[in-house]
Amino acid sequence: MKIRHKLWLEENSRVIFGPGRFELLGAIEECQSLSAAAKKLKMSYRAAWGRLRASEERLGMPLVELTDNRQGMRLTEEAKKLKDAFVELEDRIEALLKEYQAKLP
Repeated sequence: MKIRHKLWLEENSRVIFGPGRFELLGAIEECQSLSAAAKKLKMSYRAAWGRLRASEERLGMPLVELTDNRQGMRLTEEAKKLKDAFVELEDRIEALLKEYQAKLP
């Protein structure tokens, strides 16, 4: 037997942030472009844009901004903090589940 979990943040039954959005932000950070990030994740640009905008609206803050030369995209400081907090929360939950897993028969 194995304890498993999936973590996401929601409000009024609408997703704000979770593994998919985390992965999207990571791809944007790596590729410096929403279009390239969408291709990397094998999703349509429209789907990536929609998820990003929905999260920004629900959080009430921008997660991405254009680079100074307006040729690319980067994460805002708030988005970086959100990603870091999500990783920290996942790590804590994993540690807790590992502890409880050891107690199971």
